[in-house]
Amino acid sequence: MDTLISLLTGLSDSQVRAFRHTSTLAAMKLMTSLVRVALGVSLHKDNNQRQYEAERSKGPSRRATDKLEALLEKRRELQEQQEEIENMMNAIFKGVFVHRYRDLVPEIRAICIEEMGNWMQSYSASFLTDSYLKYIGWTLHDKQREVRLKCLKALQGLYRNREMAARMELFTSRFKGRMVSMVLDKEPDVGVEAIKLLTLILQNMEEMLTDEDCEAVYPVVYASNRALAAAAGEFLYKKQFDLDWEAGKEKGRRGGSRDFFRLLLAFFIESELHEHAAYLVDSLWDCAAPLLKDWDGLTHLLLEESPEEAGWGDQQENALIEILVSSMRQATEGKPPVGRGPGKKVLSARERKAQEDDREKLTQYLIPLLPQLLAKFSADAEKVALLLAAPRYFNLSLYSSGRLEKYLEQLLAQLREVVEKHTGQEVLEAAARALYVLCNPEFTFYSRVDLARSRLVDTLADKFQQEVSELLQASYLDEDEVYSMAATLKRISILHNAHDLTPWQLYEPCSLLLQRAVDTGEVPKQVVIPTMTCLHFGILWELARVSGTVPVQKELLALKRKVASFCSLCQSCLSDVDSRVQEQAFVLLSDLLLVFSPQLAQGEREVLELLVYRPEVALQSQLAGFLMDHVFNHAELVDSDEEDSKGKIERLHQRRNLLAGFCKLIIYNVLELSAASDVFKHYAKFYKDYGDIIKETLSRARQIDRDEWARTLLLSLQQLLTELLLQQGPEAVYGKAFLEIRDLARRFSVFFGLHQLHNRQALVALHKAGIKFAFQEPEPSGSELGPLNLPFLEVLSEFSPRLLRPDKKLLLSYLEQTCQARLSPQQRGKRWNSLLMYRRSLRSLDDMGSNASRIAAPRLRRRPSSAAKRRHLDDSSEQGDSSLPLSSRLETPMLTSTALKRGRQLGSPAQLQEEEGSESDFVQSQPWFSSQRSRESPGQQQQLLVPRRTSRLGLGSRMDRLSLMEEEEMVIQAESSDEEDAQGLDMPLIRSHSSQGEQFRDLFDSTILGIEDP
Repeated sequence: MDTLISLLTGLSDSQVRAFRHTSTLAAMKLMTSLVRVALGVSLHKDNNQRQYEAERSKGPSRRATDKLEALLEKRRELQEQQEEIENMMNAIFKGVFVHRYRDLVPEIRAICIEEMGNWMQSYSASFLTDSYLKYIGWTLHDKQREVRLKCLKALQGLYRNREMAARMELFTSRFKGRMVSMVLDKEPDVGVEAIKLLTLILQNMEEMLTDEDCEAVYPVVYASNRALAAAAGEFLYKKQFDLDWEAGKEKGRRGGSRDFFRLLLAFFIESELHEHAAYLVDSLWDCAAPLLKDWDGLTHLLLEESPEEAGWGDQQENALIEILVSSMRQATEGKPPVGRGPGKKVLSARERKAQEDDREKLTQYLIPLLPQLLAKFSADAEKVALLLAAPRYFNLSLYSSGRLEKYLEQLLAQLREVVEKHTGQEVLEAAARALYVLCNPEFTFYSRVDLARSRLVDTLADKFQQEVSELLQASYLDEDEVYSMAATLKRISILHNAHDLTPWQLYEPCSLLLQRAVDTGEVPKQVVIPTMTCLHFGILWELARVSGTVPVQKELLALKRKVASFCSLCQSCLSDVDSRVQEQAFVLLSDLLLVFSPQLAQGEREVLELLVYRPEVALQSQLAGFLMDHVFNHAELVDSDEEDSKGKIERLHQRRNLLAGFCKLIIYNVLELSAASDVFKHYAKFYKDYGDIIKETLSRARQIDRDEWARTLLLSLQQLLTELLLQQGPEAVYGKAFLEIRDLARRFSVFFGLHQLHNRQALVALHKAGIKFAFQEPEPSGSELGPLNLPFLEVLSEFSPRLLRPDKKLLLSYLEQTCQARLSPQQRGKRWNSLLMYRRSLRSLDDMGSNASRIAAPRLRRRPSSAAKRRHLDDSSEQGDSSLPLSSRLETPMLTSTALKRGRQLGSPAQLQEEEGSESDFVQSQPWFSSQRSRESPGQQQQLLVPRRTSRLGLGSRMDRLSLMEEEEMVIQAESSDEEDAQGLDMPLIRSHSSQGEQFRDLFDSTILGIEDP
């Protein structure tokens, strides 16, 4: 066994990663087995001691002397075995673990920490001490994710046992701050395990966590990662709600539910961490689902007659309704809220059955109570909008099968009242969706719902017809009449989105109204916007009807006329004085042009070819001009700086939607690809706001037509240069704006990097067109800068590295021919910088010499194959044999440790470069190394840089020994996690130069690391 331990200890100190990794794993597993044996010996020893004490307690007449002697002999034997095992364990621990727990390779460090956790759980009497725990505490700061995970999981196994946790009080107080800070680790799975660890500490050592520590975990319930949020939700539940709910059971079901929701609302409102309770419900669902599914208790709390006495205010009621609707959605769909993922992908049959049972349960509870809730909160638009989402989660067939039609009538009456009472966008959309869910022809009660919908639309349509006739005849309308008409149109337009209102023939009066607005401009903007929306949905509903049947030629022609007329009206609205009317017209035009694009007649819909609408050139240019004024307008962005942050975000989101609508027209071949130049030329300048949209458009456009795409990129650059020269003159090429054009060209060239053969033709055509453009304009009179557009060659040189060598020769010849044709003999002799730079970019790998290019760009060193290694070994052996006398002996290769060592002399600088993969990189990655180097004397530091002469004879030479070893290709992460930057590393620090008598020995002293005071 001693030989095996010595072998593993030596190999674990090797510079070869494979030896070090394998031997460390074997040594740690051997140590784990020895720990189990030591535990068994310890148990036998304890049993032997109890037997001995029991035998000695007997009287002299009953005491067996032989048995006592046998027990004493057995105890001495067990003691010897225990000492022998402890010596072996001590040898492995000090020879392997102490050096390898901070190895360069993360997998080796993870093995050490994982096995140490097993030792502490198996043999806590010997290993659960501060002298061993400190290694886990120090490694909590490791930069690699897997090592931190092993530390946390090892600690979870210890804190799970209350007896073990009680013995870790000093460790907990020392490293609690680090464990709390790991909740915000940049790796979500590390944060999950950190929260689970804090939950175990909360259960078994509650007094160790202060309110400040807990408050660091609470905000994580709103994290975007669901696993992290669920772990934080469990911590929150056990800290705030668990005990109170158990105590509340004594008060009865309603009393306990009231206390739980009171605490939940207090946390949600007072913390002010988030404004959407759906994320809080999702976080608590795994641990508090039975409480959150108490829909009966929730609705009774909301229907109480005196909410003020119960302590429910308006804010509490809003939050309680949102919790109610969120719990219904979570129970019936099982999907996390928007922006949180990943959720569970595939549900089992048991989970689907549980969802159906929950749907049945909540439907039975809420069908009778939903009309009452709507009636109570009918005046509050926010509460009503939330409650109207409930029917989507019902099992609506219960209305007929359970004979609950009277509650359906009450619900329809409340829906009508909501539509007639409110004008808000959200509440009207919620009412339209609820009515759409109920208007399903598959239900037996469809006729009732359809009748209620028809009555509602009849009322709105009659009122609209009357108001339209008055508006078209009158020359002036007061504010009340304008408000009434705008509200009616808004209700109709929102209902038209979800329901087909074609039978009410609203298209003609809306068209007349919009035509009046375009011709005279007397129609208020609050009336124009819903009018355009009604016309838009009317066209789409008619298209859906035509697509579902065999269309007649007459119907297709009528629909096409409507589309052309509506597009013409919207085009006129693009020049309206009101920006909201312009944006609405742009959005509706983008959607309608996309629907009636050439894709409409693809597949089995050739009959709809007549409906394809291709915008005219004037409309295309007007759309592009709108984009320049409202999306890429610098003045508008500067003015928006005065708005609040929420307004800025909303405005940016609106501008992104406008840009996305225009880009979709390009991708789906509605607009010519050349129209994208107005977007592409802003790629670099507006990269922060729209970079993702423009980049995706660039990629999609390249797939459509590579040649046309390349011409569009060139057109974008040409437009920018032309604008620059017109605004600032020829001297502008020396300014910052010209450098920005070159940067944009460099970004464009990246898209030619992959698939060079596919892009070859397009890239050559781009260069030729660029050369023509550069010599297109003559040299201005009195200028020595050459042709006006000649600086464009500098922009074009950014694409030269993407060219193949034969193409460079071709383009260089084409450039010379163009110079001969476009320049006079006097101009050809001039050395313009732009022309010289472009020529140099085309000659970089040809005329300038291949040797220079190889020196400028050396090839990467490749890892030698095994055959090459053998050839190198044979050559080295032959050379060594020829230079050694016969009586000489080969030097034994020494295995170099990767642990931190001081005062070690290095070889030549070349040797130093080859060794930094295993030792130097690891030493530099340790946060305490810099302080250690700073404490060394100048003489010691100078000594490290002095190369010593080494023997170059045979295999004993250091370079030959290193050639036998595997090249390590490892990269140590240079940056620590974000939360480590904020909190700082809690690693053991180097002691100051004060005398040892003035220092108290710390339990977590760093001397075990081999860093001693000089």
